[in-house]
Amino acid sequence: MRQLELTPRLQSVADLVPKGAVLADIGTDHAYLPVWLLLEGRIRSAIAADLRQGPLERAMLTAQLYECTDRVAFRLCDGLSGIEPNEADTIVIAGMGGETIAAILEGAPWTQNRAYTFILQPMSAQNILRRWLWQHSYSIQNEVLVCEGDKLYNIFVIQYGDTAPMTLGEEWAGRQSRDLDQNLRGEYLCRLLEKTSRAIEGISRGKGDRDRDRLEELRHIFDAVTAMKEEWDTWHR
Repeated sequence: MRQLELTPRLQSVADLVPKGAVLADIGTDHAYLPVWLLLEGRIRSAIAADLRQGPLERAMLTAQLYECTDRVAFRLCDGLSGIEPNEADTIVIAGMGGETIAAILEGAPWTQNRAYTFILQPMSAQNILRRWLWQHSYSIQNEVLVCEGDKLYNIFVIQYGDTAPMTLGEEWAGRQSRDLDQNLRGEYLCRLLEKTSRAIEGISRGKGDRDRDRLEELRHIFDAVTAMKEEWDTWHR
């Protein structure tokens, strides 16, 4: 039997799962994450959930291969619809768009409880997810960046509870502080600025009212993230 190895993105997610957790992995696909955590003795049990039958069957095969089917329950369900509130204390939703992750949480009001830890890894629309989280009283306890190939991925550790409103820059780039230990943050801010600059350049060619509104919004975003980058550089000279 070959050793199970995780990609850097999934490994970073795994490293954030509390030891002894009872896990629900939403959108599990091959179930590599819960199976790896079980093999390493990091969690007590897991629910592997997916919207489609094909990925769920692949998840079952992974659990069979590594002989841990007795500690994994498999659920064919949309988001958290097939998970009961008392079945897990740690919930991972990884590899989906930020809007989809927000919709999954919104569809499960029982997640509005401090008893749960959420580990979220949005593939896109990170700003939309951050805004939704603070507006619905989910607090980002930690935000981690990981590099896989030439891409940077955000991972959020969330708990329900009061949280301060985010500025526009924080919605797009996450909160930062002087003592934040994040080697990739400078690169992340540079990439955000480059992406925003390209969008401004492209939209500047448009002439409609909608283009003008979007252009003004992008310029505000660029200015906000620029200020964060300057602050970060000052702290790390």
